[in-house]
Amino acid sequence: MQDLAELERRINAALQRIGAGLDASPGPSEVAPAAAPGTVEIDRLTAELEAARAETAALRLQLSAAAQPAPRSVPATELEARVEQVTRQLDVQGLELQRLRKNVVQLRENLRTLRRAATERLADPEQINRAMLAELESIRVTRFAEIAELDEIIAELDPLIAPEVPEHA
Repeated sequence: MQDLAELERRINAALQRIGAGLDASPGPSEVAPAAAPGTVEIDRLTAELEAARAETAALRLQLSAAAQPAPRSVPATELEARVEQVTRQLDVQGLELQRLRKNVVQLRENLRTLRRAATERLADPEQINRAMLAELESIRVTRFAEIAELDEIIAELDPLIAPEVPEHA
């Protein structure tokens, strides 16, 4: 941005010098055809002005190109595969969440029944078995959730660990 301001300043200075040179030079009727020292200066300043304008235009193009967001270098097929993978992971997590919720409801019900039996001092072996089965199912669901989480971690690490295979086929 500072380069652009510097170029504008230089252009304005060149225009002022050209204007001052035109004002100081005698009119066309006063100049003989052989007197061309002023035109050399004007030609030089005009060339400098044109060069500065071209440089300004090039810098503006660079500035507008830099202001635009860079295009993604990731191919669409890779993005689609990533979206599909994330969708599968979300589906697995959704199923695990449903299992966990169902298990929590079952554990609460068994706990309520065991509390009632404890307050009445009744030992119901069937109720104890149901509570143990519910707890076992809770452990299984937790294990499945951990496996799903580990699968996600492995899926993220695989591209980082796998050696790059050159595409010479």
